[in-house]
Amino acid sequence: MANKALMANAIRALAMDAVQQANSGHPGAPMGMADMAVALWSEHLRYNPANPHWFDRDRFVLSNGHASMMLYSVLHLTGYDLPMSEIKNFRQLHSKTPGHPEIDVTPGVETTTGPLGQGITNAVGMALAEKLLATEFNRKGHTIVDHHTYAFLGDGCMMEGISHEAAGLAGAWRLGKLIALYDDNGISIDGQVKPWFIDNTRERFEAHGWNVIGPLDGNDEKDVSKAIAKAKKSGADDNKPTLIICKTIIGKGSPHRQGTAKAHGEALGAEEIKLTREALHWPYPAFEIPKEVYDDWNHKAAGAEVEADWNSRFAAYAAAFPALASEFTRRMRGELPKDFNQTAFDTVVAAHTKAETVASRKASQLALESFTAALPEMLGGSADLTGSNLTNTKSTPPLRFDPKTGAVVLGAIAQPAKQGAEDEAKPASAADSVVTVASAEPLNIIGRHINYGVREFGMAAVMNGVTAHGGYIPYGGTFLTFSDYSRNAIRMAALMKRRVIHVFTHDSIGLGEDGPTHQSIEHAWSLRLIPNLDVWRPGDTAETAVAWAVALQNATRPTALLLSRQNIAYAPKTDLGDISRGAYVVSEPEAVGMKNKKTAAVIIATGSEVQLALAAQKLLAAKKIAVRVVSMPSTTTFDRQDVAYKKDVLPKKLPRIAVEMGVTAGWWKYGCAAVVGIDTFGESAPAPELFKYFGFTAENVAATVEAVLKR
Repeated sequence: MANKALMANAIRALAMDAVQQANSGHPGAPMGMADMAVALWSEHLRYNPANPHWFDRDRFVLSNGHASMMLYSVLHLTGYDLPMSEIKNFRQLHSKTPGHPEIDVTPGVETTTGPLGQGITNAVGMALAEKLLATEFNRKGHTIVDHHTYAFLGDGCMMEGISHEAAGLAGAWRLGKLIALYDDNGISIDGQVKPWFIDNTRERFEAHGWNVIGPLDGNDEKDVSKAIAKAKKSGADDNKPTLIICKTIIGKGSPHRQGTAKAHGEALGAEEIKLTREALHWPYPAFEIPKEVYDDWNHKAAGAEVEADWNSRFAAYAAAFPALASEFTRRMRGELPKDFNQTAFDTVVAAHTKAETVASRKASQLALESFTAALPEMLGGSADLTGSNLTNTKSTPPLRFDPKTGAVVLGAIAQPAKQGAEDEAKPASAADSVVTVASAEPLNIIGRHINYGVREFGMAAVMNGVTAHGGYIPYGGTFLTFSDYSRNAIRMAALMKRRVIHVFTHDSIGLGEDGPTHQSIEHAWSLRLIPNLDVWRPGDTAETAVAWAVALQNATRPTALLLSRQNIAYAPKTDLGDISRGAYVVSEPEAVGMKNKKTAAVIIATGSEVQLALAAQKLLAAKKIAVRVVSMPSTTTFDRQDVAYKKDVLPKKLPRIAVEMGVTAGWWKYGCAAVVGIDTFGESAPAPELFKYFGFTAENVAATVEAVLKR
């Protein structure tokens, strides 16, 4: 029988040794949560260290990511590809053990956590993805999606406001397979949290619709294990998520540091580590784990067995439903259908052919009608602004849950062709349309548009969890000015290199009367500063369709689409292919009758301001001044192009004038001689008055070009 006390002490020893060697880190939480980890990993979690990515594994999220050495210790001990050399290399350059867990860096890490509260919100997204995939793909007698999502979180996560957003959504969605274990040690960096954290956590989560177990002794492995078992049963019975409140002692085992703030974020020190080894009856030197402890932790054989069982069940499923199995595999791999490029091409060409004058938010919805019909994995939503963001389509009815059972409400389910009687057709309810894979085995149709409520940050972090889980491409909408609320989750998606699409409408002073509190000024460039985030501000329907196509094709980069409230006329163009390069010549002087006149300048514009640039081009032509107009819907994409293309679009010898209804700072990197922008906050007035007041007129753009040419 495994010695659970020694298993927990192995975590404590590795945590204090690694932090001491790095002279950086947080030993207290790993030492306090060691018994919780033993209970979960040795008795409940379904995983295979040899294959961290098999589809139906349980997911684990360490929301209090500063406790990373707990997770790294467990991954090492159970048999993941994380050797002792990496434990010794904790927090060092290019190690697999960074300060906070990072996906795709450490085998077994499911998401990148860092800022507190986002991890538990990611876990909500993962649990949602599991529930929706199970509804779509499972069939009677063939269950291929059936796993739990577990999260550890601490006092800091509880204090962050996003945890309220996450808990409310999890309760509303009845995520019965979500189990969170709260490390209630009562200590943060500033000391005991009692003076500033007086929440009744039990009542709070019960009010959010959760089952709550505890408080219990989180340093009693048996009690924790029993609580997890109870949580799994209750979640299955009533489809409610469960919070287990575990009272622990931070830095447990350290004679002088346990229970104190000093255990939180400081190395224990050589003398205290010596005393802790004695107190724990752990006679082994630093980074040495006895064979019997390794044997107790080793999960390779058990992991291989549980995966083999699932592989066998999936093989039976694939034999009964080959097309569904193929579709499931495609989606979990994050691959687009083979015909997607044709779908994208047709969508862009249709937008170009119709040449409609609409707001780019409407152009986005028009593109979405095509893409959501073609991609059943697209999972949309809005933070209480659906009618403004226009993120809903005919193929994405609202996601709803049965108030009694918590089950996902089915829109429709078609009778499988020539399948056995084990697949009973269910009656269809009202759904706007039915999206199916190209086969005789349709998906169960679920709602695919999420009403997140007024929870911008929560929406963004939930989407990160959905995409980290796999099976869906999430997108969500709000106003661009509210991207400030979402920003850190957007940054985490960029850091994780995950395909999440943010739809930000009302992108400028063009929203008018709502005033400066809602008018985006600095937000476009603020988002463009985030590494690995693509930002698109399209200027018409074709550019918007291209932006969506590129965002969907880019599996390693999130995207922000900045869209207008006001209508934008279509900009005539012939070469649609160059749009995807982020910037292109939309109009040469010849287009306004300047065929034999030497080009004098280049006007660069984005979004609705492309029309201003084109109008200014005509005014300048009347004065015998020839200018080129460049539309730059995505500066981030253009910046990645080769030097030759950049020089072709923006010739070095020509002065450049940028036009965008936002701060001017970012445009100077393109060698602009002038920028027509706005470096103050907006005003409350009808949009046409604001455009005139702030100088966003064709006349002012033309005058700016003339002034540059006279220098």
